[in-house]
Amino acid sequence: MAAINQTHPQVVSRFVKARELAGFWGTAREAFWISLDTLRAHKLRTFLTLLGVVIATTTLIVVMSVINGMNLYVANKIANLGANTLVLSQFKWTSTQEEWLIAQRRNKAIRLDDYEFLKDNLQGFKTIAAEAGVSPQPEVKYKGRSLEQTDVGGVTPSMIDLGSETVASGRFITSTDYEHDSMVCFIGMDLVDAFFPMSDPLDKTLMIGGQPFRIIGVADRLGTIFGQSQDSFVQIPLTTLEKAFVARPHLNVNIQGFDDASMQELGDEVRTMMRSRHHLPYKENDDFGINSSEALLSVWKQLTGSIFAIAIAIVAVFMVVGGIVIMNIMLASVTERTHEIGVRKSLGARRRDILTQFLIESAVMSVLGGLIGVGLAVIIAQLVAAVFTAAVPLSAIVVGMALSTIVGLFFGIYPASKASRLSPIEALRTEI
Repeated sequence: MAAINQTHPQVVSRFVKARELAGFWGTAREAFWISLDTLRAHKLRTFLTLLGVVIATTTLIVVMSVINGMNLYVANKIANLGANTLVLSQFKWTSTQEEWLIAQRRNKAIRLDDYEFLKDNLQGFKTIAAEAGVSPQPEVKYKGRSLEQTDVGGVTPSMIDLGSETVASGRFITSTDYEHDSMVCFIGMDLVDAFFPMSDPLDKTLMIGGQPFRIIGVADRLGTIFGQSQDSFVQIPLTTLEKAFVARPHLNVNIQGFDDASMQELGDEVRTMMRSRHHLPYKENDDFGINSSEALLSVWKQLTGSIFAIAIAIVAVFMVVGGIVIMNIMLASVTERTHEIGVRKSLGARRRDILTQFLIESAVMSVLGGLIGVGLAVIIAQLVAAVFTAAVPLSAIVVGMALSTIVGLFFGIYPASKASRLSPIEALRTEI
């Protein structure tokens, strides 16, 4: 009997809590349907009320989508140096303008003998390759026809393992071509389209800077980056470039490690060997640059982060404007429904019930604005992706919806609180 008396209060407490929870969900469900009826009854007012939230949500998601698309584009197309790859060059790509000006006076160009030195002495690398360009670009011709803006560069045979090019037909430059300064070339699809639209380009002879080069291979199509074709190129052996065009070309040396864990050690070893080769005292800064995809992406994301911060400021203004409009409409709704509030209170509605009802109505309006904004943003992002680049991240949708909901709840607090504090007697005296 004593045990029953001890457990009885717990049972009663659980029953009361369950009843309160059921009452809350009943009030919430009722408030939800009332808010939808109110929105349908005043369509123009609803449109004007939601406009600020819709614009803010759309702007936020579109900006996040464009930035996300640009980040993915840069990571995959521009900063994609290959897995676990660093690049030794004359300059550090992420230098500030001041550092760049200093480096122009101080830094030494990376030469072919630097590449050979690293290739023979560096430990712990998987692949090492080098490339160099020609400036100004020599003219590329075939039977009297020429192609403008063709990139002519020299590469080592191992560049096929690190570059973005893959062989579509024929072959790439070999060690024999490299060692014998062969007059051969590997070309991009733009040259095939321009010179050999109806014939096989292999073993044909191109005139590059007035010198004959035999075509030994064609690359798969790479496409464009920001509207610039990546298929208008000619690659020749680096030794041939040094012999025919540039006596001492400036090189970029690409070095690939075996895994992520070894990259720090590999970079340190390259730095140590180059400092020793350039006879730099320990207090002197490097007179060369060691670059990686991560460093380039870091600088890029700092830039897009600044753009995003500006967008957030604009979105904040729209959100505040939208929230103020929602608050004004909710205050007007409280005034219109004062008699209804009095009736509800006289029938037993508690202050908490009235507060919950108006908060839910405010949240429903803002959430509806958020949903419309998400829909518009997805459509706009798809249109942008068709001409530029954009990718809608799930986080943008979540953030947009969360912000719109928070705005509705925050700016609905005062009208809801005002409604809940109304005296039932004074409210009932209000004319309908």
